[in-house]
Amino acid sequence: MSLSCPMRTIRKLLLLATIALSIASLTSGCVYRINIQQGNHIDPDAVEQLQEGMTKAQVQFLLGTPMIQDPFHTDRWDYVFYYKRGRDRNVTKERLIVFFDDEIVREVIRDAPFDS
Repeated sequence: MSLSCPMRTIRKLLLLATIALSIASLTSGCVYRINIQQGNHIDPDAVEQLQEGMTKAQVQFLLGTPMIQDPFHTDRWDYVFYYKRGRDRNVTKERLIVFFDDEIVREVIRDAPFDS
């Protein structure tokens, strides 16, 4: 018993539609997510060179422009780094705070980098 020509065509179309739908449903979860980087990457070697008694110009030469320069607290510079990987959404955060007295480094506080 053979199938008629229109019946074969319908079966082929149904099979192709099923395959196309399966492929579409399997690949729809593969959304590209970009990496997000904000702030200044805090170079550990540069932080090691940072010491009390340095001027603001020397700090800026070592670490770059601070992420936050509060006009109301000119004696404090904040260096913040945030990196979020798009694929696995792993987040890395780092923070370094430099305190000044009369344009001279008084104290440096560095939060340990952590992933979440």
